[in-house]
Amino acid sequence: MLEETKKGSDSVLRKMVFRASKATIKGSIFYGVYFVLSQYMAPLFVLMPSFQPMIEAFMITYVVLVMAAELTRGTVCQHFLNMAKALFVVGYLIFSMGSGVFNLSIGSTSIVVDLRLILTIAVLLSLLGVAKAVIEAVNYMSEKAEPISL
Repeated sequence: MLEETKKGSDSVLRKMVFRASKATIKGSIFYGVYFVLSQYMAPLFVLMPSFQPMIEAFMITYVVLVMAAELTRGTVCQHFLNMAKALFVVGYLIFSMGSGVFNLSIGSTSIVVDLRLILTIAVLLSLLGVAKAVIEAVNYMSEKAEPISL
């Protein structure tokens, strides 16, 4: 009996270590891609210095949500974290882009950029992520309630 308990705890420990390493790898890949892309966006950061801290805050929060969702894989919390991730993207897009119209003044020249269509498309795509997470959570709970027996 004691050996079975030890084997069961070894299995649980192995799963947790695997999940933690997978979450770390995913988080590292996401942040690595950001780091490489930020090198190419450096000229943009010079023109708009407040842009870099906003992007970094977004990436850190998003990577934490990705890692937390990966750690809770196979539970209903995973689906709620995926929903939180998609809602975070929607909220952050709306908060950071405001009305979607930007006015950039360089010297005596003023440039107005209208990104409302792009903002609308991005928000709608993120809302699809919310709907997907809700449907996956409902599916997970229905599978737990009624296991399929063949």
